[in-house]
Amino acid sequence: MDKIKTKLRRVKYYTKKDYLTVHNIAAAAALILGLVFTYNAITATTRNWQLEQKLKEITLQSEKLKLEVETLQLEQKYYDTDEYKEIMAREKQGMMIEGETMVILPDNTETAKTKYSEIDEPQKKRTNLDEWLDFLFG
Repeated sequence: MDKIKTKLRRVKYYTKKDYLTVHNIAAAAALILGLVFTYNAITATTRNWQLEQKLKEITLQSEKLKLEVETLQLEQKYYDTDEYKEIMAREKQGMMIEGETMVILPDNTETAKTKYSEIDEPQKKRTNLDEWLDFLFG
């Protein structure tokens, strides 16, 4: 039992003498303060970055809404014009201006659709000789 007490006293003595000096305590305190400062700086930087990202997102949404409002205002101005009113009167109510004659055509038949689709096909390019022969001999 005495040996254990002696060893504990030695450890206590050497700890006080070697480790618990003013210089070591000040260095440990400075290290702890430095770590706390670094942690707080990183936390603040992270928070600021997140807030900046939210601000950018909200700014983009605001710009988008402003553009939508401008578009709707332009649409509203267009709907108030006489040109739009005339187009809608002609289209929806079948109205016309004095002296105009309205012609209502039937929908295209399948024959008409296929006839004009053949015309749209690209024609083969003829050589110069073929064109001259066609011109001279019909």
